[in-house]
Amino acid sequence: MCIPIDPKAKAFIFDIDGTLADTMELHYLAFQEVLLRAGFDFKKDEYLTFAGVPTFKIIETINKRYKLNLNISIVDEKEKAFEKRLQLVKPIEPVVTIVNKYKGIIPMCLGTSSIRYHADIIIKKIGLDGVFKIPAVTAEDVKNHKPYPDTFLECARRMSVDPKECIVFEDGDNGIEAAKRAGMLVVDVRPYV
Repeated sequence: MCIPIDPKAKAFIFDIDGTLADTMELHYLAFQEVLLRAGFDFKKDEYLTFAGVPTFKIIETINKRYKLNLNISIVDEKEKAFEKRLQLVKPIEPVVTIVNKYKGIIPMCLGTSSIRYHADIIIKKIGLDGVFKIPAVTAEDVKNHKPYPDTFLECARRMSVDPKECIVFEDGDNGIEAAKRAGMLVVDVRPYV
C-alpha cells in the first residue's frame, strides 16, 4: 500500500524509530532488560505510549508515576542494551521508499528523539547513510521533546522551509501531536507498515 503525499508539501521530515527503522521492539527489549534488573516490569502497552520520548524522560516519568527512585545511570544501561541489538535493525520499506524516491528532489530532514550516535548508526544500518544532507535534529538538539513541536520546527528552520509546507512522517502519538502543534502536515505511517 502506497503512503499518500500531500501535494502542498515542499519538504519532508522523518522520525527514525518506528518510522524509517523497525526499532521499537528493540528499544522495548532493552528497557525490559535493565528495568527488570531494577525490579520494575515495564508493560509493553505502557511503553508504546512513550513513542517519540527520549529515554531519560521516560525514566523521569516512571520515577514520578510509580514513586520510584531509579538512578539516572539506568539511561546509559538502557542505551547500551539497545546498542547490543542494533544488528537486528531493519528498514520500514514503505517509508524508506519515499526517501529514495524524493532524495535530491525535495529537502528532507530527520527529526528524532534518539541520541545522535544511535540515529547515525540506524540510518547507516538501513542503507540511508549520506541521503539526508541537512543535519538531523536529535534529542540533544532541543530542550522540549515530542509532543512539543521544537524538534520539527528546528528541522523546518534547518531546511529554510515554512513549517506549514512541511510534511512529517511519524509512527507515534507524541510525534503526531508535535507535528500538529508545529502547524505541519502529518502522515501517521502505522497503517502502511
